[in-house]
Amino acid sequence: MVAGGRETWGRRKRGALLARRMAEGAKPPFDIIERTFEFGLMVVELVRRLPAGVTERHLAYQLIKSGTSVGANVEEGYGAESVKDRIHKFSIARKEARESHYWCHLIQEAAIGDVEAAAFLTDEAMQLARILSTLILKDQRKL
Repeated sequence: MVAGGRETWGRRKRGALLARRMAEGAKPPFDIIERTFEFGLMVVELVRRLPAGVTERHLAYQLIKSGTSVGANVEEGYGAESVKDRIHKFSIARKEARESHYWCHLIQEAAIGDVEAAAFLTDEAMQLARILSTLILKDQRKL
């Protein structure tokens, strides 16, 4: 932050995206690249707010790896050299979305940190997995 409370270029207030998306009536972006990027950002925001115990550090580590990997693999999929390669990258992204679903659900059910945010991300992870399944099936029909 700079003097006067303004945000610096390229930086968002902590938790701002997650809070905005959790607000009633907020809609996710249509573009899968932007949506998975925002998912990764919201995972980072949730992890930053987790308590600092041994259990929480383990959960945070697992979630940060899987949650940020979804968007990275979608990006790689759109830069793939072939349809088969894109299917492979999207399949990895789907697997990571399902793993993120697991870790968010565990955080939610164990009542660790922001349970509402964890519930929101649990749902978002499953939605992303379903969208990726649809994209994979569409590409498989091209083979």
